[in-house]
Amino acid sequence: MTTETTFLVQAFSSGKGGQLKASAPVSCRSADGARRTAERLSLSHLGVVAFSMVSDPETGDYDDQPTVFYRAGQLPSEFDAMP
Repeated sequence: MTTETTFLVQAFSSGKGGQLKASAPVSCRSADGARRTAERLSLSHLGVVAFSMVSDPETGDYDDQPTVFYRAGQLPSEFDAMP
């Protein structure tokens, strides 16, 4: 079993009716790269979150719970429960 860690940044902007609208996720090479990207995007978005997920590409299994390591601004409530 080989595992792979994926680092993603998700930004949110204002949508219809005051709801948060997710932008396309940005894939990064490292946690530091994801944090820098998230910090930069937080200047122009209502909310930004950077997180990592561990997966097994051979079986297609993913973590049930991604690990959030950067949060800024307004985020959907589902991110409140993430470590």
